This record gives sequence, structure tokens and C-alpha cells, in this order.
Amino acid sequence: MTIALKSGKRTIDARQVLLMVLATGACLGLAVLGGILAIFTPLVFDRSGNLLNPVAWLGFVFAASFWVVCLLAPLAGWILWRKGNAPLAWAAMAAPLAWGAVALTLLQFVPT
Repeated sequence: MTIALKSGKRTIDARQVLLMVLATGACLGLAVLGGILAIFTPLVFDRSGNLLNPVAWLGFVFAASFWVVCLLAPLAGWILWRKGNAPLAWAAMAAPLAWGAVALTLLQFVPT
């Protein structure tokens, strides 16, 4: 009985590579905006009483770490895509959008 070996060669979808490159560029652009947001996150605590507000702290942490998520998500996405796990790669690329939505939602509930 012969055993067939799998070929190590895999076809690369050029359209998917282009979309991954565009998503990486978008994440890097969002990282720049997230860096600017991180500079201004301590302003969450300007109003008295916000220092003891847990929602303010959550908003602070999510907003201050948004740029880190924007830098790590494409890295994780490319690693997962290279390993052949495209659905998880796209989920990793979408992580900054979800993180940003949570940060903006939390910041809406912080009294100004």
C-alpha cells in the first residue's frame, strides 16, 4: 500500500493578498489615530468624580490601548493567514474595529 504525501505547495489567492494588504494599511492608519487618542485619554478624568468611576477607567484602558491592538492585529492576521487559517486571520484583522467600537461606546457613558 502506498501513502500519498501532501504537496507543500499551496495556491495563493492574489485577491485575498491584496485585501489583506489593504486591511493592514487601514489598521496602520487607525494606529496613528489611536496614538493621538491615547495622548488625550487622561482627559477622561478631568471632571471630579471620574477618578472613582469604573466606566471611565474602562474607557480609558480601551482608548489608550487601541493603537496597540491596531498594530498587533495585522501581525496576528498575517501569521494566521500564512498558517492557512484564513477565517481567523480575517477575525484578527477585524479586532481593531470591534475594540474601537467598544472604546467609543464606553467613552459615551463617561460624564463630561
